[in-house]
Amino acid sequence: MSPFPEGAPCWADAMFPDVAAARGFYGQVLGWTFDEEHAEEYGGYTMALMDGEPVAAVMPVMPGADVPALWNLYLATSDAAAATGRVEGLGGTVVMGPEDVGGFGTTSSLRDPAGVAFGLWQPGGHPGFGLTEAPGAYAWAEVNTRDPAATDGFFPELFGYEVGVMEDPGTDFRVWSAAGRPVLGRMAMTDDFPPEVPSYVNVYFSVPDCDTAVETAVRLGGQVHHGPVTTPFGRFAAVSDQQGAAFSVIDAGTTAGETPPMT
Repeated sequence: MSPFPEGAPCWADAMFPDVAAARGFYGQVLGWTFDEEHAEEYGGYTMALMDGEPVAAVMPVMPGADVPALWNLYLATSDAAAATGRVEGLGGTVVMGPEDVGGFGTTSSLRDPAGVAFGLWQPGGHPGFGLTEAPGAYAWAEVNTRDPAATDGFFPELFGYEVGVMEDPGTDFRVWSAAGRPVLGRMAMTDDFPPEVPSYVNVYFSVPDCDTAVETAVRLGGQVHHGPVTTPFGRFAAVSDQQGAAFSVIDAGTTAGETPPMT
């Protein structure tokens, strides 16, 4: 049984052409340390730690694979086989799985009808995030989609989310809740997004100071795509690391403005 509600984000990892460079980058931007002792026996899959707790993982791109560096988000499930079996009937795609990962858990790699890539995680020995909503740890995630109708018809059906619509003119944003609490956002992509950017999941990590984190990311070769900007939910910025993997940083303690109502 997962300690996370069905459909809630429970883990994140990323593939990199240069894992050593990724460790150096995220170690300075987010304060991570890494469990390198056990990485070799797991094919280079390296746990990132905060205060000794697992908060994410980095891994090398498979030999011969021509894939970009990117972050992957995993959503909790108590039955990966059953959830995976429903994906195609909802218009999604099963890329891989379900597959047992050495007793740590069972995973599948999936895409929604708009092409949003995500994973499922049914825990075994690895329950998922050991720490959340703390500096350096996972904070939030949003599904950014170019086909809101397709995405809205998929995720709530797959996971049984309660859906809240933000009343903010000019913004098509929804909040999906599980077990009575918000777990994911859904943002309709506009012309503000470069046309070459496909639908994707944006993972947010907590930082004590957004501006300092952004300055460090840029100094290490990263790029800023949006912000920093202060919102009712925190001061955040969308960035990418020096290998092109996109993510966001947020200081949830620095806020401004009124929270838009939800219906």
